[in-house]
Amino acid sequence: MADTFDYNKKRIAPAKVIRWTLLALGGIAMVMPIVFMLSTSLKWPHEIYNLKIIPDEPTIENYTYVLEDGRFYQWFWNSLVIATITTISAVIFDSLVGYTLCKFRFRGRMIVFVAILSTLMIPTEMLVIPWYLMAKDFGWLNSYWGIMFPGVMTAFGTFLMKQFFESVPDDFLEAARIDGLNEFQIWWSVAMPLVTPALSALAIFIFLGNWTAFIWPLIVTNDPALYTLPVGLTTFSVEQSVEWELIMTGAALATIPTLIVFLVFQRYIIRGVVMTGLKG
Repeated sequence: MADTFDYNKKRIAPAKVIRWTLLALGGIAMVMPIVFMLSTSLKWPHEIYNLKIIPDEPTIENYTYVLEDGRFYQWFWNSLVIATITTISAVIFDSLVGYTLCKFRFRGRMIVFVAILSTLMIPTEMLVIPWYLMAKDFGWLNSYWGIMFPGVMTAFGTFLMKQFFESVPDDFLEAARIDGLNEFQIWWSVAMPLVTPALSALAIFIFLGNWTAFIWPLIVTNDPALYTLPVGLTTFSVEQSVEWELIMTGAALATIPTLIVFLVFQRYIIRGVVMTGLKG
């Protein structure tokens, strides 16, 4: 019996070694950009092109400079407001549309669903010009709303919520109707609590996506007071030089909220992604 155990152990060991080696290499590859960012943020300008991970003369002067710059707090606030409002809006509207497409039977339902999903195949770059013309016609340039309106509802969120609402038993909804609840109350009080993992995952994805958005906020705003954090950090880049140490410092500070969100809600992210795959 012991010989058999030793034989199986030896036979399985190489596979485990390969698996863990690949995972370790993948982990290192994913972490290195963050390590490089933190390392650069602690360097003096003359050390920027020194590829050493640990600076010869580490300094926190870059953090002091960025934090003493009042613009950084304005950019941080803009990003926080835009990401938060857009997240709340998308979660509400995506869940409403997903619930409607899942639980109501009406003519053209699948056509609407397919039309919404088809927008996922359109690159964002192709939508920038229509978005800009719309923002210009409605007077939304240089405004919070101009930055937010493309993300108040998302096709991905609609698909995600529809898939999760499929798991909500129709018997629960019928019982709520018998009790006298209207459809909005059923959606809010019965269906929504049953898809909490999906709501949490969707909120996290949308918040992170809007927090790191760059192209559209850069195009729709030219007022520095309305810059989001990713756009504001580009002001450290001028024609004569690029202050990489300040850009990396600002980027390091900007990752703090995203890291907090991930560490607190990582189980919802993983559960939401896994369950979406199973339901897809």
